[in-house]
Amino acid sequence: MAANAVSQIPVTRFTYGESETLNDAVAIEEPLEIRLEYGPVADRKVQNISVTMRTPGNDAELAKGFLFTEGIIKNASDIKKVPHCFIACAENRENVIQVSLAENIVPHLQNTERNFYTTSSCGVCGKGSINAIRTVSSYNNDITDANAIDATLLTMLPNTLREHQKVFADTGGLHASALFSTAGELLIVREDVGRHNALDKLIGAALDQNTLPLNNSVLLLSGRASFELVQKAAMAGINIIAAVGAPSSLAVHLAQEFNITLAGFLRGERFNIYTAPQRILKPTYEDTYKK
Repeated sequence: MAANAVSQIPVTRFTYGESETLNDAVAIEEPLEIRLEYGPVADRKVQNISVTMRTPGNDAELAKGFLFTEGIIKNASDIKKVPHCFIACAENRENVIQVSLAENIVPHLQNTERNFYTTSSCGVCGKGSINAIRTVSSYNNDITDANAIDATLLTMLPNTLREHQKVFADTGGLHASALFSTAGELLIVREDVGRHNALDKLIGAALDQNTLPLNNSVLLLSGRASFELVQKAAMAGINIIAAVGAPSSLAVHLAQEFNITLAGFLRGERFNIYTAPQRILKPTYEDTYKK
């Protein structure tokens, strides 16, 4: 996460009727415009794709993950470079990023016919339907029942995540998405003021690492499980999602459609399994009562 992800703001703090003036750490939220450059060398085009409210840092991963989860690109090799824009936006250059595609890549721009505007609370904004998502996902057939995690191990993951949420520890104001192995090893963690941005950053990092599909991993969400987060997970081939918060009804429906294991209210030693429970393994009698 970038050093400019946190701002110190003067506040008046009240405690038991007494007040004091001090500085408080606040998570920064700024717009990021994502542009796409594509076409043959002699006829390159630049198109504005999205404006999203995000916490600065890992912007290239965010842009890559967003383009991938929207079905606009298919592979990391589709991308030639991802520079911030320093020409047309000199006054605010850190808030525009331009993804340049390889000359032979034709982006799938059917999703950009609608005007993308993504707030920090909504990443779906006009998505057509579950069937539309199904047509652009490259990993529908990779979501199998082969992956599984022990239930007791699953309950330990939130503590591991909190230990690695540096900006959240400073501000209390960021969402996180974390990728774990089924053995409980933390693989990737990304934070952002927008829950869908955090996941796009994580998937963008996985694109850079060439580890897609993520069908041997477990996704942990620091908040609720919404439709757009399950959608993005499905695009990346993730088949186990656990959330500290609650899922929405549409998130449950989408997880069921894609045979994704969805668990919510993961707190302490308790959680609910909403779909595909076969991937969460119950402790045996011997494991539970062994001396």
